[in-house]
Amino acid sequence: MATFVLVHGGGHGGWCYQRVARLLRADGHDVYTPTLTGLGERSHLLRPGIDLDTHITDVVNVLRFEGLHDVLLVGHSYGGMVITGVGDRAAERIAGLVYLDAANPVNGQSLVDVAGPMMNAARQLGEVVDGIELVLLPTPELGRFYGVTDDGDVAWMDDKLTGHPWACFEQPLRLEHEDALSAIPQFHIVCTEHVATRDQELVAKARAENRYWEIDTGHDLMITEPSLVAAALGEIAAAT
Repeated sequence: MATFVLVHGGGHGGWCYQRVARLLRADGHDVYTPTLTGLGERSHLLRPGIDLDTHITDVVNVLRFEGLHDVLLVGHSYGGMVITGVGDRAAERIAGLVYLDAANPVNGQSLVDVAGPMMNAARQLGEVVDGIELVLLPTPELGRFYGVTDDGDVAWMDDKLTGHPWACFEQPLRLEHEDALSAIPQFHIVCTEHVATRDQELVAKARAENRYWEIDTGHDLMITEPSLVAAALGEIAAAT
């Protein structure tokens, strides 16, 4: 059985993995779903200075203080930025990095560099609150922006999504141990509608290595297709 640490994306929290986590635990896996500082149930900790480094440290500390090793570290969307940074800082604890319809940055890239048009559009709708520039601010039925179509799921998300500090998306990722990071096996689970926006060389390599899964659903696939996501993660656990 595997140990999974599931890292959420922008504006979300560990809550978004409830369905996937339940399925993985039913199969005997250990599952951790940390919430990044300033988001979800930790939104009361929102403060100036929260950035990508803060969130990388959040997850590194989960691995350290929970005493976790041989972890399958999963990142959704912005979470791809986070898990790449964690892989750089704590490679010895990680058995695999799983990019769940996620950003795949290289050294020096920010999420704005990876997904500029979408992030800049989000910034135009942001606000400064208590001196913090926030984007992805919650509005009724915001879940549809994340590709969720079921009315019940959208309503479930309405009181859980939170604004996200813009600094997290603007800060470049700084890698210091790229050899160790590149030695960690990488797996990719991608939504069909986003395949065309991905690095095609990366997609082709992942396919050739049997480290690629495609799910025909919206961006928040852990909410819309939890069974398929859990099945793919189970296959990855078996492969590692």
